[in-house]
Amino acid sequence: MPDLPTPQDDTEAALFSECWDAVLSYADLCTAGSTAATELARQAFATGMRDLRAADGHDLRSAGRRAPRLPRIPLLLSAVRTTAADWETEGKGHMLDPELRLWLHSDKAARYTAPPTGRPLALRALRDMQQPDAELLWLAEVEALPLSVVARRLGLDPAGVSDELAQVRVLFRDRCRRSHLDAPKDPQCRGYVRLLDAVTRSPVAETPDDLSHHLARCADCAEAAACLRLHGVGLPAALAGGVIGWGGLAYLERRRRAAEVRLGAGRPDAPEQDGRERDPAAHKNRVLRNGLLVAAVLVSLLALAVSLMPFGSTDDGAAPGGDPGDRQPVADPGSALPSATARPPSHTPRSSASASDAKNTADHKDSDKDPDHKDPDPDPEPQGTHTSTAADPETSAPATCRVRYDLVNQWPDGFQVTVTVTTERPLDTWRVAWSFPDGQKIGQMWDANFTQNGSRVTATAADYNRTVPADGTFAFGFLATWQGKNAPAHGFALNGRPCTTA
Repeated sequence: MPDLPTPQDDTEAALFSECWDAVLSYADLCTAGSTAATELARQAFATGMRDLRAADGHDLRSAGRRAPRLPRIPLLLSAVRTTAADWETEGKGHMLDPELRLWLHSDKAARYTAPPTGRPLALRALRDMQQPDAELLWLAEVEALPLSVVARRLGLDPAGVSDELAQVRVLFRDRCRRSHLDAPKDPQCRGYVRLLDAVTRSPVAETPDDLSHHLARCADCAEAAACLRLHGVGLPAALAGGVIGWGGLAYLERRRRAAEVRLGAGRPDAPEQDGRERDPAAHKNRVLRNGLLVAAVLVSLLALAVSLMPFGSTDDGAAPGGDPGDRQPVADPGSALPSATARPPSHTPRSSASASDAKNTADHKDSDKDPDHKDPDPDPEPQGTHTSTAADPETSAPATCRVRYDLVNQWPDGFQVTVTVTTERPLDTWRVAWSFPDGQKIGQMWDANFTQNGSRVTATAADYNRTVPADGTFAFGFLATWQGKNAPAHGFALNGRPCTTA
């Protein structure tokens, strides 16, 4: 394994202890193995230290305005990205993540070496801030450190660090707004600059339909909206994605998990030497968790005992020694037995199993009364439907529509999507349905109304876009939340007819 960097002085040693974990975490994302990750982190740390010393020397020699520079951790993370690019040029690309190699040859990577006006908005704004302000914003938003830790690391007053962070967020927004105004734009984008600024200032302001439609199609204005909107969860994602580039959101998730570990999530709290708890709140939470665990065990044992109790049956279906009306149907073994004509459970959809069993049981009872009774349909169709899985009768028809599902933006617990539908037939109104594979939940939709039942979502036309001509196209967008995975939606249907996915 490659040797770790050797700090040259106390300042560099302190920087190593504060930043090495972050550098190694990002290097691990960029490489295909732990040995390569350590080697990449070591080289990047050495490069970053040279850049820091050069910037500090320039600040001492210059009597004018300081040279723009990133905070220490994002500067070192940028050194990881540039070192990985050097590896790709030097023929060591096989040690890098394959997706990173593709990104390094894309237009997205070229933005980080472009002239300043062409670089990501968050990167320009963070470089233009004063060093202490930029450090505070990065440590609190991206590294997810508690404010007390941030205050101790930066030498700030713990009592006032929260107010100072709020002021720094406003400063970052102001730098982003200025950079967005200075950047060259299309005439249509220039027309939305003031409206975008006004909408993103208020946490309760509704986004007009025309602006939502524009943001769904313009990547530059969508990036600006993420940087300008300080409320919500978009700011950390905008910082990580704009400053680091490839793997920014994955790095953000890693740092949040690392912060949870540092705060004690998932491990027992160690007591003090005198036997007292470190944190009374932690002790209270642990007692509550233990009480809930004991309650869950008791409920499980009670349910097991009830399920093992003998339930006999008489000829008339009543429990021995009791009133038939008092008997609970869930304990009746006879009702759980399917008739001989019932469809096998492995081939019966969940949404129709209960209705099919009920019909088969009723037919079975009728056949007991009438020996000549015959089941007219040995494989009956389900009599009940469920809104999340039911399909219209026309779903067997050939597809007459195409759907494009575009992921516009994504952050650790949310994402934005634009759905574009092309129909071969003219429509007086439309209804688009699809399913989410990973439990995603929609919170807001524009250019359509929506309902969601479990994983199944149905979007219906708004009053102003109901009519669509033949071979016409309509689109709508939405914001949703996700956890764990965010695979694309599937099973699209237009007015009950299946659609092909582009």
